[in-house]
Amino acid sequence: MFVPIAVAAFVGVLGWAYKALKPPPPKICGTPGGPPITSPRIKLSDGRHLAYKESGVPKEEAKYKIIMCHGLDSSKDFYLPTPKGLLEELQIYILTFDRAGYGESDPYPSRSVKSEAYDIQELADELQVGSKFYVMGFSMGAYPVYGCLKYIPHRLAGASLVVPFVHYWWPSLPANVANEGLKTRQKSDKLSLQIARHAPWLFYWWKTQKWFTTSSSEMAENSAIFCPQDVEIIKKLSDTQAIGQWSEKEKVRQQGIHESLYRDILVGCSKWEFDPLEMSNPFPNNEGSVHIWQGYEDRIIPYQINRYVAEKLPWIRYHEVPDGGHLMVFRNDICEEIFRSLLLG
Repeated sequence: MFVPIAVAAFVGVLGWAYKALKPPPPKICGTPGGPPITSPRIKLSDGRHLAYKESGVPKEEAKYKIIMCHGLDSSKDFYLPTPKGLLEELQIYILTFDRAGYGESDPYPSRSVKSEAYDIQELADELQVGSKFYVMGFSMGAYPVYGCLKYIPHRLAGASLVVPFVHYWWPSLPANVANEGLKTRQKSDKLSLQIARHAPWLFYWWKTQKWFTTSSSEMAENSAIFCPQDVEIIKKLSDTQAIGQWSEKEKVRQQGIHESLYRDILVGCSKWEFDPLEMSNPFPNNEGSVHIWQGYEDRIIPYQINRYVAEKLPWIRYHEVPDGGHLMVFRNDICEEIFRSLLLG
């Protein structure tokens, strides 16, 4: 009697574990039971779709064309306080898009740093943006920009990485610098990142289980991750109702939180096919420039690592804002300065 009971219990535990570890299938836009398609989309060569949004001056009239990569838990509709006068003055065309699995862009289980770069290239070609364009990435949206610098530098006119994601396991990043950056992160953050790096198969369970606290900056669920300057920015955005665009979480995650947020973190923390700290200058003849914008008060992205990246790669122009936090791009003055430095040098 004991053996059959033990076998049944063991099978039951295996079934529970399999269910707990396996994410549910995504609800793909445009399929039966899935969210509706409300935005323009392109079809990529592998059959996937990318949703996009155009703003600024018409691309036929634009002098500068910028493709922007949104951060974690965001979408093509993220709010940016770009003065209309600046867009018209400099004749800027802006193209934003939902990265794979976000908003209305199809999920991609094989998503990688390389695939994100080639998604950008295909998007530019399908919309006839031109042979050269600028790229700008925010927070987690910076790793696609690193991908562009590695895989499609010939297509770039310049690049800006704003409060960019840092990988604590880049091969050339000294352990003392990585540890110094990790020390600034909350305990739950550090554990989540280490699981994403070393046990990705466990990550979905870790983020959905109820036994341990997993609230982290990746999901912006904890107000303690924001410095006083960030808190003031959030209040201002709320007062102007711009925060509605900035954090429309339901639509951002509508195809499944695993295919949007969790996979984004897993890709960012994965073993990349290249080491950014060993990259050569994509603009050896000064035909373009690369910028990193970092807030000294940023509690999500440690300044120590981005400062080191800029020291290791002297062709990167490093801008450290003394009173800047993770949300400093939502300050009108900083936002305008980011655009002008990228486009005008």
